[in-house]
Amino acid sequence: MKPVTIYTTAWCPYCSAAKSLLREKGIAFTEIDVERTAGSRAAMVQRAGGRTSVPQIFVGDAHVGGCDDLYALNGAGKLEPMVAAS
Repeated sequence: MKPVTIYTTAWCPYCSAAKSLLREKGIAFTEIDVERTAGSRAAMVQRAGGRTSVPQIFVGDAHVGGCDDLYALNGAGKLEPMVAAS
């Protein structure tokens, strides 16, 4: 399985929704709180091509986008295959 990384803040409802979907799907993820981890917001913005909002979600090196993008990927039946691909 490809590693899933989600950049978040503790107070963001979209971050909570994205994490809930990943948990419902049984997809393990690494969470990086951009307010608590030094330098992580800058790293997120660079990885996300300039996007500054949270969440920003990555599967391996592929940028999925935010919460709506994650739900759209799941709705299209592409989330689990993307995570499972080697």
